[in-house]
Amino acid sequence: MNIQDVRQYFPILNQEVNGHPLVYLDSAATSQKPVQVIETLDKYYREYNSNVHRGVHTLGTKATDAYEGARDKVKNFINAKSIEEIIFTRGTTTALNTVAQSYAMANLSEGDEIIISPMEHHSNIIPWQQVAKKTGAVLKYFPLQKDGTISIADVEATVTSSTKLVSVTYVSNVLGVINPIKEIAAIAHKNGAVLVVDAAQGAPHMKVDVQDIDCDFLGFSGHKMCGPTGIGVLYGKKELLEKMEPIEFGGEMIDFVGLYESTWKELPWKFEAGTPIIANAIGLGAAIDFLQEVGLDNIIEHEHKMAAYAMEKMSSINGLTIYGPQDAKNRAGVITFNIEDVHPHDVATVLDAEGIAVRAGHHCAQPLMKWLNVSATARASFYLYNSEDEIDKLVEGISKTKEYFSDVF
Repeated sequence: MNIQDVRQYFPILNQEVNGHPLVYLDSAATSQKPVQVIETLDKYYREYNSNVHRGVHTLGTKATDAYEGARDKVKNFINAKSIEEIIFTRGTTTALNTVAQSYAMANLSEGDEIIISPMEHHSNIIPWQQVAKKTGAVLKYFPLQKDGTISIADVEATVTSSTKLVSVTYVSNVLGVINPIKEIAAIAHKNGAVLVVDAAQGAPHMKVDVQDIDCDFLGFSGHKMCGPTGIGVLYGKKELLEKMEPIEFGGEMIDFVGLYESTWKELPWKFEAGTPIIANAIGLGAAIDFLQEVGLDNIIEHEHKMAAYAMEKMSSINGLTIYGPQDAKNRAGVITFNIEDVHPHDVATVLDAEGIAVRAGHHCAQPLMKWLNVSATARASFYLYNSEDEIDKLVEGISKTKEYFSDVF
């Protein structure tokens, strides 16, 4: 994968920030968009902007074909069995909440167990807290190893015959840990539980095959994988989705409406009430085309190289702590770190003055911050358009940060 060839498709990278060439290392928060996606959105609004499904005129037909064509691209992207298993949402958060509200609320009761991990994003914690409060289910957590990974032995010891639902992230947005989803699915199913996967940090970076890993539900967001904001996907096995009730009601999702009773459309449309997210779904389809052209295997290989290079360079800095697995092959392109006696927000501010964009804070993972015994961290996240030269600039920026605060104090 030629990085310069890839970078030419991302116009936002060709700018200066605070007098320096932009070094964008915050793709775990949101990725940048290639011209293919930008032009697809522009073409929709310029040439065939129309509502979908409802009209028989030419623009409506073109919009519908493009919208449903994007659904088919998603199906192929994650290897779902049919488009009936692909529901468009606002993002991963909406996908997880849909499973919690529609599936878990109806199927869990007092004493049933929900198991998640301390590394989860808040969007994969709070919905299950609410389900537990309202149903009487018990919320449990997998223990973490010292490096932040989950061991199969701990999964087997934690999941019991009382476990009804397991929900874990594919890739940690803080530690970069790639979890053994397929093995977790097998253990969950052996005990009669369903597996929900938060793939917000997985789908953009590696091949996700829902039939191979055998998850029951999976969600991801378009904006983290070169697509537009405000669009995401909920995958669910057809036999489960068919038994679930919608949680939003209105136009589009209905079959027949009477004065006192209504019926719903078939899958997947019964879960897509109102005018759908048309342009952004089409844009997500263009992002999938782009990622597949580059190659998901090439992307994850590149990220492993970036992570290994960054860890090697950053480990030489005195007073810097890197969190998560030390073997880059066990993590995606995320390096979370702290500098001794320097607050992460100060780190990010000094780096920004050098044109380097990183994230600082709790990363919507406060339970994990508590487990790490820190209040916040700085995070550099890499994607297909990042280079070793940019990591060198990051390391130089961190060294300047240390020097600055050493002089101040």
